[in-house]
Amino acid sequence: MQTRFAHRWFLAWILFCAFTAGSVSLIMAATQSNSIDIFARFTRHIQRQAETDKQAFAAASQCLSWFYKQQHQRPAPPAMQSIVWSRPADTPWTVSDSSEQDAPGCRKRYPSGLDGVRADFQRTQAFLSLSLTFYEFALVGDGDDNALYNSRELQDILLALDLSFEPSLGADAQLRSLTSKFDMLHEARGMEALMKGMGKLYDQGYRVTPADKARLNRVME
Repeated sequence: MQTRFAHRWFLAWILFCAFTAGSVSLIMAATQSNSIDIFARFTRHIQRQAETDKQAFAAASQCLSWFYKQQHQRPAPPAMQSIVWSRPADTPWTVSDSSEQDAPGCRKRYPSGLDGVRADFQRTQAFLSLSLTFYEFALVGDGDDNALYNSRELQDILLALDLSFEPSLGADAQLRSLTSKFDMLHEARGMEALMKGMGKLYDQGYRVTPADKARLNRVME
């Protein structure tokens, strides 16, 4: 009788251990999957906006250069050669010193002239600066540079942005919180709030690493 009971107890223990190990493995796999999903999709969301901001900034810079040229142009100027700023002329983020053929586009885009293009230059510059700084924030939050957020890192970046951390809500909800916060701060050009969040990460020991700088440089190109 005791032998039969001991045998049943032993089988029950084996089943319990197997179930526990399997549950832990599933939880770990789900956590890792959620972490990869959040980091990759969050940084990609910011990067897409940064690309849009770069193009808008380049267009404003091009027209600003053209208006300044027109303002200081002599009555019979020599032919002007294209001047490339930062990147090759065949890439989208190129700022060139415009020739006369660019005049209709810039004049139509900025009917108020130099004042209008100056204001737009400052506006697009602010948007781009915030996008790139937010991208840096997202990279800094990945403290171990493994291209995913673990539970502690995710909690830290959410709290740094004054967002609640509720693990039970799942990865999709956490991602929506992050992307919505980015969209809101981008629209408001809320650099002060973003830098406050960056400061909170720094207070907890997070730093910009060489890997972060390399990724940020690629986005800035």
